[in-house]
Amino acid sequence: MSSSSHNDFVLAVHGGAGTILRNKMTPEREAAYHRGLRAALEAGRSVLADGGTALDAVTAAVMALENEPLFNAGRGAVYTSAGKQEMDAAVMDGRDRAAGAVAGLCGPRNPILAARAVMEKSDHVFLIGESALEFCRAQGLAFEDPSYFFTEQRWNALQETLAMRKAGADDQDESRKHGTVGAVARDRHGSLAAATSTGGMTAKSPGRVGDSPVIGAGTWADNETCAVSGTGHGEIFIRYAAGHEIASLMRYAGRSLDEAARAVVMDMLAPAGGSGGVIAVGHDGSVALPFNCSGMYRGVVRGDGVLRTAIYDEPLIEYRAKAQSA
Repeated sequence: MSSSSHNDFVLAVHGGAGTILRNKMTPEREAAYHRGLRAALEAGRSVLADGGTALDAVTAAVMALENEPLFNAGRGAVYTSAGKQEMDAAVMDGRDRAAGAVAGLCGPRNPILAARAVMEKSDHVFLIGESALEFCRAQGLAFEDPSYFFTEQRWNALQETLAMRKAGADDQDESRKHGTVGAVARDRHGSLAAATSTGGMTAKSPGRVGDSPVIGAGTWADNETCAVSGTGHGEIFIRYAAGHEIASLMRYAGRSLDEAARAVVMDMLAPAGGSGGVIAVGHDGSVALPFNCSGMYRGVVRGDGVLRTAIYDEPLIEYRAKAQSA
């Protein structure tokens, strides 16, 4: 690896697979999604440009996505069939495979900070439910009332989904089935990290946990191979250990990041009904963003500061902030 690439950094983010159908997407809404993705990229980029760690960068990027109601995490989390919000999140440090995860929470403003607190302030990897909330309060995490997390769009989506179920209709809208946010990064020191956060599936059974907080499924990071954050049909991602499988293909079969990620998303998950995608960063700074559905809100930024984002099956759109173009 050349010294120039070793000193470079890279950050990739996603705002979920299963996008709004293209024929239902308005120009204003599309622009808003791109702005949300760019805000997350900029939050992480500023950390990496200052020489910060991949772990801090993915945390900052996911917090920005959790704070944006357009995405299904934090403030924009979807509702369970019982009309409650249950949020899951995980973070993993590629340096030593340290990891933290939470599931079934509503209260902490940023669930990703709850996951990170579990990693850094407890002897455990995974905390759930009321006990996790008690732990978060003890750590001094910022909490919000349910009204903070309410969005009319998510509430209406729940009512529509419940009505369709009652009528026996099949819901073909991927954007209701799986939405997640995530970030993966390689810092200037060559270290990797991954973070994922989600509200889960609209009208999911209370207590259901998807792949996002499951280490090795929706979240994985190891400096020797790659960092992965998944978004899609969580049950399938768990059963196929999606994130870990990509790393294993690199480690044991000598596949490149792109080959490994595409093999898992296209050849393993898709035939099993695992609609979705992943964002992944390799130990060498390579990036892979494969998905097998209508689209995936995604973006990448490197040391050049150019923010690149896309939604559907299209080239990444470049955006250079005025302050960076000087």
